[in-house]
This record gives sequence, structure tokens and C-alpha cells, in this order.
Amino acid sequence: MTTQPPTRRQRVRAATLDEIHQVARRLLVQDTIAGVTLRAIAREMGMTPAALYRYFPSLESLLASLCERFYDECRTEIERARDETGPDDPGARLYAMCRTFRAWSVTHPAEFNLMFASPLPTTNLTSGVHGAGLRFALSFADMFGELWQHSPFPVPDETGLDPRLAEQLHGFVDELRAQGARPVDLPIGAAHLYLSCWIRMYGIVALEVYGHLGFALSDVGPMFDAEMDSAAELLGLDPARYRNHPL
Repeated sequence: MTTQPPTRRQRVRAATLDEIHQVARRLLVQDTIAGVTLRAIAREMGMTPAALYRYFPSLESLLASLCERFYDECRTEIERARDETGPDDPGARLYAMCRTFRAWSVTHPAEFNLMFASPLPTTNLTSGVHGAGLRFALSFADMFGELWQHSPFPVPDETGLDPRLAEQLHGFVDELRAQGARPVDLPIGAAHLYLSCWIRMYGIVALEVYGHLGFALSDVGPMFDAEMDSAAELLGLDPARYRNHPL
């Protein structure tokens, strides 16, 4: 079955959408989210604000679309780093993903802020953002599952967890399975450890992005590596093997 090439009208529309995203991103980086307005975008593009409504029904829908793009861009970089690392060493692949997440985040603070700290409208506008965020999360979940299947590591016994936490972790694992994640047999204790490691990594990256570690650290890199090594030990990995592994 042959696919018809896009019409001229479709190509022009796609090019305009891409330009809108580029201008909105530039404004976001320059002036934070407060500087992203339909009027400002239209002015830079030589359009009227009303003309933009042919592409986005509201500023909120544009920001949601922009956020979706950022998730996919970050995920693509993370998966590239993963795939460029040896397929037979899931520990090295996970290290590469985490380091790349930090590198992308600290060099794109405005984008990181829109993804993780700026509330978007709780309407169906965010369905695309939810999907992009889920694709991002599944990259890490799949890698964690690959590590578990390659070499299972000690995990907390479910009976030792707070029942309120265990119930939520069951829902989390069910959602991973429903979305086609590879760790279909991930025990609840492993899910607990997965979230614990994610919270640790995301926490230090967020603190660095927002400049909240400057009171103690002028270079967060060594502290990030130390946190990675500590998490790696929980996953049965030897940190010395990966400490200087190139991206």
C-alpha cells in the first residue's frame, strides 16, 4: 500500500506549526513561561494573533504541545545514549540513560521547568503530554526491567512495606503492564526500589537545575555520580565498573 505524499497545503501547515513551536521555545528560554504569549509569537512570525488560532485553540494547548515535544526530545536523547552502549551490559545502559537525562536537563532548564514544574490545564489538552510523559517513563521502566531480568537483585519484601504504599505500587505495576512495559513479572519490592532510585536521581537533577545546591556545591557532577553509585549498589551493580564509562 502506497502512502500519498503530503499536499502543498499540508506541507505549509506543518512548516508553520514547526515555526510556531520554535518561536515559542525561544521565548520560553529567553523570558520564562511568562514571555510565551500568542501576541508575542504572532509578532515574531509576522502574523496576527487571530491567525494562530487556526493552529492552536488556546495558549494552553500550544504549551501542552510544546511540553509533549520536550518529553519526546529528552527521551530520544536518552534512548540514543542507551542504544549506543553495549546491549549485553544493562548496568552500563542504565548509567548512560541517567547521565544523559542530567545532561539534557541542566542544559535545558526552561524546558525542564515546563515539563516537570509548570502545571498544565487538567483537560484533554494534556492527553498528548500524558502520552509523551508515559513514553519517557517507560524508557526507564523497560531498562530497569531489563536489568532485573538479566540479574535479579535483592528487593524489599512486600510484607514489610506500608500497606498504603504496597497498594499504590500494585497499581503502578499494573499500569506498566497495561502500557506494554517489559517488566511484566516485576515484584512489588522491585517496583519500590525502582521508584526510590528515580526519586533520588530526579531529586538531585531538579535541585541542580533550580540552583538549590549552590550553597554547598559549585559542581554538582561528582555528587550526582556519588548518588548514582549509591543507587547502583542497591541494584546489585559494581559502581567501579561504570564510574568512568563514557557516554
